[in-house]
Amino acid sequence: MCGRVTVQTPAVELAREFGLAGIRNAIERPRFNLAPTQLMPVVANDGQRMLDAYRWGLIPSWAKEAAIGNKLINARCETVAEKPSFRSALKRKRCLLVVDGFYEWKQTTKPKTPFFFHRKDRKPFAIAGLWEEWTSPETGEVVRSCCIITTGPNALMAPIHDRMPVILSSAGQEQWLRPEPMEAAALQPLLVPCADDVLDSYEVTRVVNSPTNDVPACIERIAA
Repeated sequence: MCGRVTVQTPAVELAREFGLAGIRNAIERPRFNLAPTQLMPVVANDGQRMLDAYRWGLIPSWAKEAAIGNKLINARCETVAEKPSFRSALKRKRCLLVVDGFYEWKQTTKPKTPFFFHRKDRKPFAIAGLWEEWTSPETGEVVRSCCIITTGPNALMAPIHDRMPVILSSAGQEQWLRPEPMEAAALQPLLVPCADDVLDSYEVTRVVNSPTNDVPACIERIAA
């Protein structure tokens, strides 16, 4: 499961890094502990290649209330094509979640130990995601939301956790953002762990455990 990310990279740099046409909505300040229900920087497969910000936690278009999104922050690659909450979005509404790091907690320690994962070159990266548009039956408010797709661990992640986000290569990003409907069989080859040498990680303090702590101390390294 992936439940916290960082977005320290300014929106202008994200747009440049991913070759985007512009910025529709942006995260206004550096985020060191971005959590579900908060706004996540995304690029949707609407053919416009714009940086936007969607609520993290997928709200299917047929949902009666937004609270369902609180439970739908991740979609497992093994079942994403079958689950009613995700299968339509996989076919038609894919997106990139553009971040520069994420946290995972080692399960075998008590209390669980948080680790921070980032690219070795510290550049932002694109996670495969899904998006949806939901209209509140009470207020008429339109909410765009998103979720992360997870896969099994690579060699770096395996000692920490049994899941990790799907991190897409440049070629994978292009295929994922194609605006036309796509069948699961064409997309599943993308939903694999990234190469073992793409990311690096280190232990951080338990400051990150609380989502109310959105401060640089969240990414401070604990000395070995």
